[in-house]
Amino acid sequence: MSIEGGKEITDERRGEGIYDILIRNMDELHKRDLIFGASVTVTTQNIREVTSDEFLKELADRGCKAVIYVEYVPVTDDSLELAPGDEERAYLNAWIEKRRQEHPEMVYVSFPGDEKASGGCEAAGRGFFHINSHGGAEPCPFSPYSDINVRDTSLKEALNSRLFTLLRENGYLLEDHAGGCVLYEKRSLVEALLAQETQPVVH
Repeated sequence: MSIEGGKEITDERRGEGIYDILIRNMDELHKRDLIFGASVTVTTQNIREVTSDEFLKELADRGCKAVIYVEYVPVTDDSLELAPGDEERAYLNAWIEKRRQEHPEMVYVSFPGDEKASGGCEAAGRGFFHINSHGGAEPCPFSPYSDINVRDTSLKEALNSRLFTLLRENGYLLEDHAGGCVLYEKRSLVEALLAQETQPVVH
């Protein structure tokens, strides 16, 4: 369930009426004793709201068992001010560690904050990949490039697509970056790899 905080900020980012739909869906899942989690895009505008006790208590009361905090990655220069900086990332990481200690009944995941513990970016099938609304298998939501579609192939084949294999085997996911998303920072490289369709995979 992608939620950005309370009603006002969720509807502002996701669309009018989305918050009410999310709440109804959560209540229905809870009524059926089904486990679900929430995905929260963290921006400079909502970071305090989505880490507040009130917000998390509401999620917990509705049956939410996991919260994934995803740092906002700008796709245009117009939205750069929404991206968390070093100060916000430090606050979020420290807050999550404290929350894990004090509230072990809920799972908290920080993306990409928890990547350090796993030795690098988890995208492109190293830990996960993203399927867009058209079925295209992408390295991650912030790297919306695809060379294979799950409507035409299996998940296993998608996992081993040429693009994913190049990104994993050439170490691009393990490189240092300024924060946020390594593949977003290297989008020109990803585009170049995608364009080299006829070249063999480099081992």
